[in-house]
This record gives sequence, structure tokens and C-alpha cells, in this order.
Amino acid sequence: MELLTDSPRVRSDSTSSSASQGSKSKTVLRQRLSQLLTCIEDMSSDDEASEEVSRTLEEAFQLCGRFIPTDAFRLHIVTWNVATAEPSEDATSLLQLDAQPPTDIYVIGLQEVNATPVRFITDLISEDSWSHVFMNSLAPRGFVKVTSVRMQGLLLLLFAKQIHLPYIRNIQTTYTRTGVFGYWGNKGGVSVRFSFYGQMLCFLNCHLAAHMNNALQRVDEFEYILETQDFDIYDTPQIRDHKVVFWFGDLNFRIADHGLHFLRSSINSGRLNLLWGKDQLIMMKKKEAFLQEFEEGPLNFKPTYKFDRNSDTYDTSTPKTWLGLNGKKRKPAWTDRILWRIKPKPLPSEDDDEKASTSTDEEQDEYPVLVTQDKYTSDMSYGVSDHKPVIATFSLELRKVFDTPLVRVSPVGIWSADQDALLTYSVLEDFMSSTWDWIGLYKVGFKTASDYETFVWVRENELPEINEVIQISVDKGQIPLLGGQYVLGYYSTNMQSITGLSDSFQILESKRAVMEGLVPEDINGVNK
Repeated sequence: MELLTDSPRVRSDSTSSSASQGSKSKTVLRQRLSQLLTCIEDMSSDDEASEEVSRTLEEAFQLCGRFIPTDAFRLHIVTWNVATAEPSEDATSLLQLDAQPPTDIYVIGLQEVNATPVRFITDLISEDSWSHVFMNSLAPRGFVKVTSVRMQGLLLLLFAKQIHLPYIRNIQTTYTRTGVFGYWGNKGGVSVRFSFYGQMLCFLNCHLAAHMNNALQRVDEFEYILETQDFDIYDTPQIRDHKVVFWFGDLNFRIADHGLHFLRSSINSGRLNLLWGKDQLIMMKKKEAFLQEFEEGPLNFKPTYKFDRNSDTYDTSTPKTWLGLNGKKRKPAWTDRILWRIKPKPLPSEDDDEKASTSTDEEQDEYPVLVTQDKYTSDMSYGVSDHKPVIATFSLELRKVFDTPLVRVSPVGIWSADQDALLTYSVLEDFMSSTWDWIGLYKVGFKTASDYETFVWVRENELPEINEVIQISVDKGQIPLLGGQYVLGYYSTNMQSITGLSDSFQILESKRAVMEGLVPEDINGVNK
């Protein structure tokens, strides 16, 4: 039996419909190119051929331009059941910070974060310890925590490169309990949805029912989450309305039928493919139509559960039964998974005429999304939990629906704490602006929208007109004494996000900083 090789890249796109329905528009494109070849072969007149070739090429390129996305972004997803452990380890390997091409978005889903009552209340007051580790690792690289959502031990974090912040809009989060008949949040799902350059994305982190015999319950819980989670967005009120959905977490599906010896022998010999046929999620996908809409890369990494802590050894414990007798060791399983779904095109109804059907296809394909999974693996170097973290990286190729920020904000002149400073802002598009909006001064490398040095309210008496330039003064007492690189960010209270960012600019060290001994005084080139 051959050993498994590296996984091929897995690609799916929104320009194609379901597996049984081809894209009519792609067929039209092929027809135009075929006509081009026919023209070249059959036209007797060079002038006629040139004219026909030109016309046919123009149509073909128009179709190509419509369906081929023009921008590519890198997405990095992590799922990990941390089993109430504290993050005592470096996150560099988990986040693959030096990967090329560089990442644009990080999405991190954790399960079983320590949620004892005292700890949970403490985490509500300040960020939990896991969030701190990821923020401290990512902020120096220019990533900002966009949002997070937590339900007891379930935690979902979204980070984005600073330059993308003005184009991440309509952020909403929600959660669904499925533990103890839906009344307890130890199991369930937490999700975040947002518009990314106008493309609707949704990320769902789940922790489903445990134990070998509960495969059907896990499917029912997932379907319940999909059907009951809703958002206050008119065109994407539910999870499956989004263009792309990523589903991940401790899904708890096990490997059925095989005994412990066969499982470990197959794993140790690298013949993981012998186990795929009995993976419960793979088996359930064959039975449930809604699961078939979700794609997953090949499981070419070792099962990620259950390990002895701080080791690469699968479970050697002898758990006790409720009668006090020795129980069975837990079988290895791919409980931790990452899947994705491209929204299928609606099948045309029989009553629709050809013209209406063609128009619908072209409209849906105007802003396509291509999703390519570049990596799907686990990181065996982390041992604080009895699960190993799972990592997936994706390339998101898309055509931007918009590429202009809602607000332009800029510093004016020289900034230092020795004098009042000026800034200007202009609303470029109509949006739900408010007199409660504010503009924050952020040091480059800031962690969240609330991690500002100071802020000023926008104009209070009236909302601005489109493209109106508004000038605001910043009191010198609010400006940092020490120099450094900073940016200004316009924060929308209604949208709960930064809708405009300035270019980075230098704040000069103030004379007060020298007087107060914060920096050494430079006299004739010598620090005193």
C-alpha cells in the first residue's frame, strides 16, 4: 500500500453552480472562442477575418473579465480545543507568521476555553488570556482584532491586516446553545459575518456533541445552528445566504467500526486513507444533502484527538466507568475540522424563459469568488491540550464590489505635544454616520479599535455633507509626548468598525518630553 503524498490544492468557486449544474456563462465563453477559431480557418478575406476576429475576441474578453477575479487575499484559519489550558506557549508556529505570501485575515476558533464562573466574569471585564496571546503576536505584524464572540468556552477571533479595516463592514456576531437541550452553552456554535470589499463572508466555530454513538445528533445540532442563527442584514439574514461560509471547530466526529489496534497501526504506518471510509463526517456527507454543499480537503494529517498532554502519544489513560471499573482508551479521531461552502446558484425554475435565466446567471457572476485551499494540516508541536490544533490556509480570489473607504481622514501639518494639532475628515459615501462617531489616534501596531492614544468626537451640531471637508482641533495635552508613527482612524458607532484610516504619519518628540526627563537632552550631538 502506497503512503499518502502531499495534498493537492482544493479549489471551488462561485461562478459554477451545484455539481449537477454547469455554468451557462462559461459555456458561452467556450462558444465564442470556438467561433474565433472557425473565423480564422474559414474566412477567405483578410479584412472580413480581421473584423470578425476582433468582434469575437472582444466578446470573449468581456466574458473573461466578468468571471475572473482581479484580487487575491490570504486567509489563515485555526481551530483548537484547548481543554481549559492556559496559553503558555509561543503562537508563532500556530499562526505561521513568516509564511509567504503574507496573510491578510486570521480567524481563530477555540473550544473549551476556561469558563469557570469567576474566570468568565474576569474575561468579560478584560480580554481573556488566549486573546492576549494572539493580539500580542499579531499586532506587531500590523494585524488588528476586528471583533470576537464568546459563548462560555467557545471563542471566535477575527484579525485583519490594518489596510483592510475600512473595507470590512456590517460586522455582526451571534451564538447558539445546543448543550442540555439548548439551554447550556458548553456546546453549540458562535459565528461572525461581515462584508469584505463587498463580498459576504461568514465564519462558524462549533463544538458539537461528544462520543462515538452521537454522530446523528451532531448532524442535527449543526443543521439547527444553520437554521436558527440569523443576522440583521437584509440580503444575508442566515448563514447559508453568504457567498462563502467557513465551518470549523471540534465537530467531534469519530472513526467508526475499526478497533484501537487497527487505528494506531494505520496511523503509525502513514496509511491514513484506510480510515477515511469510516470517518463519521465523510459518511454523513454521503447521506445528508446539506452537508454535501460543504467541501473539505483530504485528511492527510494524523487524527488530532486524543493525546496525552504534553506529548505526541495517543491516549494511554484508563478512564473509570461510573461503576468505578476501568474503561476503554479513547480511539484516535479527526474531531477537529475545517470546511467551507460556496453559495450554490439557484436552479432555474421550469417557468423561467431563456432570457431571464441568462440574465440571472450573469448577474450572480458579476462579482465572483474563487476559494483555493492551499494547506490543511495539524501542528503536533503544541501539547497543552489533549487535542492538536488544526490549520487551514486559503487563497480568496475575488472581484471587489467597492474599493473606496466611507471616510477620508488626514492629519494637517506638524504634530507634536508642543502645540494643538489639526485633522480633517470627509464622508465619501452616504452611510449611517452619527454625531457619536469619533476619530482615534492610534500608534502603529495597535491591537483593537479601542486601543487608541486619544480620540476626538466628530462635528456635533450636524451630520456632514458628502465630500465636505471638516476640520477638527486636537488639544496638545492629548497628544503623546514621545515621537513615533501613528494613524488616524474614523470609528462608526453604528457600524461598530473603523470606516476610514489615514496614512501613517510622524508625531515629533515634544520639548516637554525632554523637560520631564522622558528622553535624554541632546546638546551638541551628545545625549545628556
